[in-house]
Amino acid sequence: MTLFTSQSAAAFYDSLFSSLDFTLPGAATGRRGFPKEAMVCAFIVMKCEGFSQITDLADYLDNNRIIAHYCGFNIMKPLPSYWTYDRFLKKMDNAALKEIMAAQVKKLYEMGIVDASFIGLDSTPVMANTKQNNPKSFAKNKFSKENHPKSDPDCALGVHSASNQHNERRYEFYWEYKSHVLVDCISGLPIYELTTPGNVADSSVAAEILAEADRVISLKECTFLADKGYDVKSIYNTVKTVYEGEAFIPLNPRGTKASEAISVGNPICEAGLAMHKDGKTTDNGRTRQKYCCPFRQSKTGVCPCNHKNWNNGKKNRGCTKYKTIPDDYRLSIDRSCLCFKRIYALRTECERYNSRFKSTGQERLWVRNGASAANLNTLAHISALAVALAAVLHGSHSYRSAKQLRRSA
Repeated sequence: MTLFTSQSAAAFYDSLFSSLDFTLPGAATGRRGFPKEAMVCAFIVMKCEGFSQITDLADYLDNNRIIAHYCGFNIMKPLPSYWTYDRFLKKMDNAALKEIMAAQVKKLYEMGIVDASFIGLDSTPVMANTKQNNPKSFAKNKFSKENHPKSDPDCALGVHSASNQHNERRYEFYWEYKSHVLVDCISGLPIYELTTPGNVADSSVAAEILAEADRVISLKECTFLADKGYDVKSIYNTVKTVYEGEAFIPLNPRGTKASEAISVGNPICEAGLAMHKDGKTTDNGRTRQKYCCPFRQSKTGVCPCNHKNWNNGKKNRGCTKYKTIPDDYRLSIDRSCLCFKRIYALRTECERYNSRFKSTGQERLWVRNGASAANLNTLAHISALAVALAAVLHGSHSYRSAKQLRRSA
């Protein structure tokens, strides 16, 4: 059996699957078919090898029967076909796969590998399998909402920015899904994941992800890290009040322009004059200080820049500006201090994990429905946790890389 399989690969998958302990509910009636546990292990092989197509997985297991045996298949009988794998992904309950992932996280948490002291949330796009994502396709209105791909009804139109800088206007559209992952920024391992269509805003699912992750391991007194896409007041308040933690999120300017101000904080108008305070206003749960033109009620004054609001025929003339008063947790954070910058630098671990996630073949999908896409994403995260668990149980420190663990096997 080991004639065409390297000893290191056989030893790697032997140790990998011996560290897994899970059972899935079988069918109540009908043909038994292949064990669901063996099918999950087969997809773990697919992610560890970085295969992006099921045909590659089927050929690999057919030529390496010892690894198929470690997965749990009866190698004296035919192995699953392409359509068997495809049907499994489409009909498998994603909640059952999330239970496997949660059990792995709990075990690593008990072993002291995974910790919730510093957690980072980020999303990575997963391209849908449609011709409209092909740059060589000459189809008209490829990225129009009215021209939804017929091949995948569950995907949605998403946008990719070429830069994190708010003044960059370069972006591209794709039909896609999103994999939202909560990562332990110390170990670099996933804690919880959620797959959504590409048009779902990152900030809208943050509270749900934190609540589900808290059911797996406690997030109390955590330090939450995220990029500008999560700069929403409700997320700050949730981290502070529900989990008694601290949030390290940079401010999103959202199209605002930086205005000059004098030393006491009064803004300077377009004519270069210091504006006067003119009361406060409260709306949408925020309090803002209003500033007005210094010649607001003057009968003889003249606006040096001839502002459009100067000759409006009203009693109170001239321009006005508003400045939000920092009366909430979001605006009270000092983002210029060294402590904030050093702790926020840990968020790069989210980017590293997303890179490892894409290297498993998840950058572009071969399936064409939301259920299969969600299951494939969850299986990719399960494979990363399985590698980490096998590495720790067998005394290896290479729990982030399957290739390094294979070399040491």
